[in-house]
Amino acid sequence: MLGRSPMRVVIAFAILVLVAAGNSALAQDVPGIENCMAEKQIERRTGCLQSNINFLKTQITTEVGKAKAEAQAKLDDAGKQIEELKLLVASLQAQLKQVQADLTDAKAKASKPSSK
Repeated sequence: MLGRSPMRVVIAFAILVLVAAGNSALAQDVPGIENCMAEKQIERRTGCLQSNINFLKTQITTEVGKAKAEAQAKLDDAGKQIEELKLLVASLQAQLKQVQADLTDAKAKASKPSSK
């Protein structure tokens, strides 16, 4: 048992190092806003600024798309609720007419003299 324990520690450490190295390499490719004033050459500075512009355009487009989708979903939900409420109102109107008709019949029977 003791012979395996140090080997497990070494393997676990090696896996941890590989995962950490992989994550740091991926982090370098993440687009974002860069400080373009650090660049001395005008071509590099222009490229940096263009990269920032492209990143911001992508971010804005993504956010606008999300907001549009959320707004459309809310409109769709509101439309469904309106349709349900229309059906409910129609049902209640029909019930009210039935109650009014029953009440009129009851009044007519009550005012009619009994022939006994």
